[in-house]
Amino acid sequence: MNDNVLTETVIGCAIKVHRALGPGLLEHVYQECLYYKLTKEGLFAEKEKPMPVIFEEVKLDCGFRLDLVVEKSVIVECKSIKALDDVHTAQILTYLKLSDITTGLLINFNVTLLKNGIKRIKNGY
Repeated sequence: MNDNVLTETVIGCAIKVHRALGPGLLEHVYQECLYYKLTKEGLFAEKEKPMPVIFEEVKLDCGFRLDLVVEKSVIVECKSIKALDDVHTAQILTYLKLSDITTGLLINFNVTLLKNGIKRIKNGY
């Protein structure tokens, strides 16, 4: 499955979660429900995946955890905040760079209409 189809599938699952729960819950609730929905759809998803930082040939465990990694191809960063900001984009771009994954989805569930809270990010390194 290519990244475009995969991100469409993830977004579809996120919309189903958002329609069922609505805005206003904690990020962790949406993350768990999205993980459940993705695996129910038959996708391989990892949650809270540890991500070390490699600096000068040294692997450092800095406590970074990716919310969700789907099919080892897409990082999904779940938020439940008033609005997405540039720092959130920078965060997922850093995760993409450190993981060698090229596609990310930044999803803010704390919106009335979920499509207004989704940002698809490609890292073209």
